[in-house]
Amino acid sequence: MKHQSSASTFDARVGALGELDGASVAAVIHAAADVALMVDETGIIRDIAFGSGDANFEEAREWLGRDWQQTVTTETRGKVKEMLAEVMQHGVSQRRQVNHRSASGPDIPVAYTAIRLGRGNVIVAIGRDLRGLSTLQQRLVEAQQAMERDYWRMRHIETRYRLLFQLSSEAVIVADASTLKIVDANPAAGKLLDLAPKRLIGRAFPVDFDPESERALDALLANVRSSGRTEELRVRLDAQNRTVTLGASLVRQDNASLFLLRLMPDAAPGATESVEGQNRLLDVIQSAPDAFVVTDVEGRVISTNRAFLDLAQLATEEQMRSQPLGRWFGRPGADLPVLLATLREHGVVRLFSTSIRGEYGSNAEVECSAVLAPSGGQPVVGLTIRDVGRRLASGPQGARDLTRAVEQLTGLVGRVQLRDLVRDTTDLVERHFIEAALELTEHNRTSAAEVLGVSRQSLYVKLRRYQFGNLDRDKTDSE
Repeated sequence: MKHQSSASTFDARVGALGELDGASVAAVIHAAADVALMVDETGIIRDIAFGSGDANFEEAREWLGRDWQQTVTTETRGKVKEMLAEVMQHGVSQRRQVNHRSASGPDIPVAYTAIRLGRGNVIVAIGRDLRGLSTLQQRLVEAQQAMERDYWRMRHIETRYRLLFQLSSEAVIVADASTLKIVDANPAAGKLLDLAPKRLIGRAFPVDFDPESERALDALLANVRSSGRTEELRVRLDAQNRTVTLGASLVRQDNASLFLLRLMPDAAPGATESVEGQNRLLDVIQSAPDAFVVTDVEGRVISTNRAFLDLAQLATEEQMRSQPLGRWFGRPGADLPVLLATLREHGVVRLFSTSIRGEYGSNAEVECSAVLAPSGGQPVVGLTIRDVGRRLASGPQGARDLTRAVEQLTGLVGRVQLRDLVRDTTDLVERHFIEAALELTEHNRTSAAEVLGVSRQSLYVKLRRYQFGNLDRDKTDSE
């Protein structure tokens, strides 16, 4: 039965190819292939030619005299067997990709077409190197994964925005800057204007303001549109006969300009300046770029600001309220107990280095200062947390010292036996981390043992071994 192929070939019957000799055939194969194998009918490789001279194929010379199937990976040996069977039956095989094993790197993907020369049993396998295509495919997959991560990051950001927008007690309206049509409004705005938020969307702003306030508001919005600055104005609601402070800001999204309008009812006449000052302080804490958390003395969260929610990858404060702070703070069972113990003893902690773990796997290096403060007779813990990841990007000094010491030990290779190098390196690393634990706990050896996860007796043995100071002069072990 004649072998069927959908590929178009030269019609050699009309003599278009002439009488090609062996040298001409070899030249054609050399020009067409990245690698070519001359194989006998048993599948043994008798000769190899390289079309591109690629240095990565140099180790292929070891294939000479070996079975073709033994040079490829286990999962692609069946393809070689199929090509040999096809070429012996039809004179030519279909193209198949196989992967050659490589001792110096990843497997080498090659697409082969096997051809039988003349009426004999000599087979030539013409191969095209697919590593360039494989690299492009890998980059495409990485780009797709990066786009997928960006997409989900944007989804999380949008979810946070919607939750903050819906749960905010401050009335917020978003309006198109050119048409003044309302495109979004939160429940607090609907409650203030006595309209459902869905009924506000699509209406022209302002809504339910007295005529004089509308004229002043038109002038304010025109000024914000031209200058881009945030401005405020006291206006009166017509139906309710009450005044509110309106703040207008200009934001841009997808090449469109939007007004972000905040409606803040005037405070009650009996409000004191002290209360206003406290409210301003709370607003500052909520908007601060550094994270702030208030917990009870056991470490359970009472309140937090938006910056800490971002670090912990949470949408609302309710998700962490009454939860143990150690769920996100530092190493589980280590950093927070040490911090709380130090607070109970000294009342304040400064520049405590640790990390914050996010709900979705993020990890941020932070610096924490904490205070134990009374609150209505029941003490609470206030923590200010600053992300120092960028500051630590170049590596801490201790890590650089350790790296330098290991490099010095590396210089002893060839002069000192391996087991002695490994022992000295292990001792160096162990001593480094013990020093770090002692600095972290202000030389409280009991706390240092807890941080390192070893018993107190085991830590004392190591301290004596490495001659750390005077063990009799421990200012806090008796506690």
